[in-house]
Amino acid sequence: MAWLHTVIDLPSHAAPRATRFWRDALGWPLGAPWQGQPERRSLNPPGADPYIHLQEVFGPARVHFDVESSHLPTTVAAALAAGADTVAFSEHWVALRSPGGLPFSVVPAHPRRAPATVHWPSGYRSRLVEVCVDAPRARHEREVAFWRRLLTGRWVESSADGFAGIWHDDEGSPVQLLFQRLDEPDGPVRCHLDLATNDQRAEVRRLLTLGAEDVGPGPGGWHMLRDPAGLTFWVSEIEPQQASRHDAG
Repeated sequence: MAWLHTVIDLPSHAAPRATRFWRDALGWPLGAPWQGQPERRSLNPPGADPYIHLQEVFGPARVHFDVESSHLPTTVAAALAAGADTVAFSEHWVALRSPGGLPFSVVPAHPRRAPATVHWPSGYRSRLVEVCVDAPRARHEREVAFWRRLLTGRWVESSADGFAGIWHDDEGSPVQLLFQRLDEPDGPVRCHLDLATNDQRAEVRRLLTLGAEDVGPGPGGWHMLRDPAGLTFWVSEIEPQQASRHDAG
């Protein structure tokens, strides 16, 4: 299983408000600061393992993810051979940068329990199901090739214009990766978050009351919002339940 950890980096000036927003938006309690990394805290789903973490940073807001590995040296060597660069390392993790400039870390693997979807009082469900890797045209093909080479799992080609496909773990990872080609000619690769729900109108309305900014509807039935730190994210009416073959996207 290639369990992915989603990390939301929040600049110090916006961190308190944005932390409250994501805690309430995703519906899970905020854990204590990490030992040795007090700038990080996890959202802890009941009866399951966390996969969403909030990190206060001295820099811009952004999204990145960490990849679990049963053997760090092998995974790091594979990433370097595929075109990644080393940024930093410790005894327990290695921070890298993809060929397109996307930061990620390789961390030790542990047995994991995936969370269930969140049921809201009004009767609908939602969950963060996807990280979308956004690459400008000049970097898109190499970025997709890098991740397809590094991650085992199921790859589903996309017929939608501007999207290469979706990576799925199928063995329990609570998030999948969608790869989008931007209209921009060049620039760094980055990520945004995708939330799934079985009632998009109700979910968008709830998120707006929590402090999100309404950016508006987009192609494919997605609705774009912006969090208090300035990060855009999307909400779509697709099945949010964790499943062995989850084909949201």
